[in-house]
Amino acid sequence: MAKHLSKRDIDAVVSLIRGWDQPKITWAAICEQAATLVGKTPTRQSLNAHEAITAAYQSKKDTIKEKVPNKPRPASLNAAASRIANLESEIIELKEQNRQYKQMFVLWQYNAYKHGMTESKLNASMPKIDRERSDNQKR
Repeated sequence: MAKHLSKRDIDAVVSLIRGWDQPKITWAAICEQAATLVGKTPTRQSLNAHEAITAAYQSKKDTIKEKVPNKPRPASLNAAASRIANLESEIIELKEQNRQYKQMFVLWQYNAYKHGMTESKLNASMPKIDRERSDNQKR
């Protein structure tokens, strides 16, 4: 029987996947490496059952496929320091933007509840647009 993974185990496996430095990533290799973290070799199915692990795996697999250099090397330390400062500034801006979006979502959630909107109404798909319709058919 497969071992149920705790939140700590899931976080450890996600970190393992994010730090994967081999040229190819497979579920079998992850299961093998995760055995030392989890205490028992998990199955692919037990790992795949957790959304965080699956998302990390797919992201890492896409990154490996793109063959983007993981660690671009700047020409000098000054260029590296400048790049780091710019990236840290961007991270701060994005965190603030994310905080504002979360705050807006909470407000929308409250207003939807206040006006009797159900989750199914909020998740309803967009209406289909018939682009081949002529103006004569409107009348």
